[in-house]
Parts: sequence; C-alpha cells; structure tokens
Amino acid sequence: MNPGEINALISLLDDSDEEVVTHVTNKLLAYGNEVLPLLEDRYLTEPEKSVQERIHSIIDKIHFVQVKQELHDWAEEGGKDIFEGFYLVAKFRYPELNKQTLNNQIDKIKLDAWLELNFQLAPLDKVRILNYVLFDLYGLKGNSDNYHSPDNSFINKVLETKNGNPISLAIIYSIVAQRLNIPIFGVNLPQHFVLAYKDDSKIKSESTYKGNSFMDYSVGGEVMFYINAFNKGAVFSKWNVDQFLKQLNIPASDIYYLPCSNIDIITRVFRNLVFSYEKLNDAYRLECVKELLIVLQPFAQII
Repeated sequence: MNPGEINALISLLDDSDEEVVTHVTNKLLAYGNEVLPLLEDRYLTEPEKSVQERIHSIIDKIHFVQVKQELHDWAEEGGKDIFEGFYLVAKFRYPELNKQTLNNQIDKIKLDAWLELNFQLAPLDKVRILNYVLFDLYGLKGNSDNYHSPDNSFINKVLETKNGNPISLAIIYSIVAQRLNIPIFGVNLPQHFVLAYKDDSKIKSESTYKGNSFMDYSVGGEVMFYINAFNKGAVFSKWNVDQFLKQLNIPASDIYYLPCSNIDIITRVFRNLVFSYEKLNDAYRLECVKELLIVLQPFAQII
C-alpha cells in the first residue's frame, strides 16, 4: 500500500462526478483495514464537510465488514464464549470499543461477587448474592422507561447507564455467573428472555476460551429453577413457565424450558435491534443488523 496513492484517492472523494466517487470508494474499501489509519487521519484534518462525510462512510463500511467476519468466525467456531459474541454486537455500533476494558469491567463484578460467595452455599443462596452484587451494588436494572432503545442491547452502554433489556441483563448475569463456575444459562422464552440454573452437582469442570471462563449450556443436570434478570433476579419455577405459555396460548416445547446456545442468544439480540431500528426509522443500521442476522443464520437453531 502506497500512502501517497491512498491520499491521492482520498482527495478524489470531492469530485463532482458520482461515478468517480463510487470508483474511488470501492478502491478504498478493497484495501480494508490497512487503509483505516490514513482515512482516520484525513477525516480529522479534512476541511470539506462533504468529503469528511464520505470518508466517515468508508470507515464505517470497513469496520462493518470486519465485524461481519469476526461474527462469522465466532459462530463457525461454535460461539463458545457469550462474552465474545456480545462484544461483537456492541462493536457493530461502537467500532472503537475496547474489548479488554469491557472484560475488566465484567471481571470487577465477578471479583466483588466472589468475595461474597461461599461455594458450599446452596444454589438459591448463590443467586441471592449474585442479585445483590449485580442489582444492588452495581445498580443494574430493567429500562422500562425506554424499553426499545438500541443502547439496551449493547454491553458497553448497559454497563455505563446501568439500564438494559431482559436479554442484555441476562447475558451479563450469565457471564458473571459462569466465570464463577455457577451454571446459569439463557432460555429463549417467547416475548421474554430468562435464565436457568442447572444442577451444579452434575456440571463438569469449567473450561476456557480465549482466556475467558465459560460453561457449556448442554452439560450438567436438570434445570433447578429459573431467574428473571429484568426483575432483579427474581426466582421462579417450571410451573410459572407453564402458566406464562398458557397465557400466550403457545404450546409447551423443550426450547422454552431448556438453555439455548450462545449463537441463538446473539441472534435474539440482533432481532431486538431490528425492532429498535425499525421504530427509529434508521434504515442504514437496520440493513446492517439484517446482514449480521444472515451471517448467524446457518449456525442458529431458532427460526
């Protein structure tokens, strides 16, 4: 890559001929990540607003292509680490997001929970402590006032604002729990998202993936009870799930009672974002999210 040639191409973005601009844009996109530093430098110094907007659009598109590839790789490898998948959701919207900073934030919550826990405690007592740390100490809560805000679906914004939706709060809850070797996993309940606590006497020892603790939702024993992260970790039983499905007039099925895959969870997050961006009439981001859903489709179990 010749910096002089790249800068010459960038200068052509102010051409009045749309065909020239399209050609130059495609050439810059073809360079991918390696051209980002030059584009970002030029963006900061470019006096023409129209050219600046075109540079910003190219930067966005390069970042998006990168996220699509990373999401595909994560899913193809089995989507083992839910933290990684949830980070990629946020990276789509906030491309400069630092993964290590997020990881440190989650580990700080984990440490505070670990200091409170005695691992001989009964499952319900472990949940009580997790609830105290997440909802009382850290102040996480369901965002009832602005339920459909896209930021409810991004881990960095949920940790910053303390507000989330059922699935984002459940994901953070399960990440912290699994890093403590507590078997709590997501359950794809219709019109809601909850957590299941599996019989930890049957759970195999924890494994690691890219340095982060995680647990396999398919191992272990039966589901002991359920947790509603949107309602400050309220605990409920299978009977409550039965009643909920009856109210919705939906036939009972194992998928509404058993933990689901991380890929299915992230698919559900993107579906929420589709709805959010439809409500905001944000056509550009709506199409981006739909593309990311297509990436996950071959690996997801939910329709």
